[in-house]
Amino acid sequence: MAVIDAHQHFWNLETGSYSWLTPEAGPLYRTFAPEELIPQLAAAGVERTVLVQAADTYADTDAMLAQADAHDLIAAVVGWVPLHRPDEAAGALERYGRHPRFAGVRHLIHDDPDPDWVVQDTVVESLGLLAAAGLPFDVVAVLPRHLEHVPFLAERVPGLRLVIDHLAKPPIREKGWEPWASLIARAAEHPNVYGKVSGLNTAADPETWTAEDLRPYVDHALEVFGPERLMFGSDWPVAVLAGDYAKVWEETGVLLSGLDAAGRDAVLGGTAARFYGIEA
Repeated sequence: MAVIDAHQHFWNLETGSYSWLTPEAGPLYRTFAPEELIPQLAAAGVERTVLVQAADTYADTDAMLAQADAHDLIAAVVGWVPLHRPDEAAGALERYGRHPRFAGVRHLIHDDPDPDWVVQDTVVESLGLLAAAGLPFDVVAVLPRHLEHVPFLAERVPGLRLVIDHLAKPPIREKGWEPWASLIARAAEHPNVYGKVSGLNTAADPETWTAEDLRPYVDHALEVFGPERLMFGSDWPVAVLAGDYAKVWEETGVLLSGLDAAGRDAVLGGTAARFYGIEA
């Protein structure tokens, strides 16, 4: 089974436009390209990746698919279509669906001033189009309100597979627990909902975090989802805000060390392969 990083990004400041990426983003405010990530993947033994959108634009999706054409290690692309415009979304899905590595859709719902953006009727209609096409939806849940919407979507669009990016950013730095723990458990009650063990280092203290800081939250996710509905993601290059690829990989290994071989294989590749339709 291939080891898969189920959540990483590339962006190019010279050719792309990213509304959230400003000089205030510090070390993230530069171009990050495949050539920088490839040796880090090799050092960790990661064989394939899922490239995830960083802008709500066609240009970003087109650029990601071009990178997938150029690099076999990119096994799947999670792109963007205008979910709030169902007719246009249908055309975009038909067009992108011709690409063999177009494997899912995401929208930066956490950047929208309306926390209920994802449950408006037009978006739910478009999510039905994803379900009909067999494409999953990545949920960027940052506020508790975002996480509250996951069970609603799971029930309203029962054929839709959803994955909660970064386990909805649990309050690790504050050593908090509720309402995150109850909301993630409620979401996990739905068998079409999955979670990404990703982006947790940037929810912890960026200077001192270790696997032990993340453990209560990952153990809870393992309890409510099971390894068969969890997948590892580095969230590179955002991860550089609190370490580097090697540290994220090593500490993830510590977190998963208590699982049996089948459980580790699921989180480190098997779940992502099934969820995104990645072939060996």
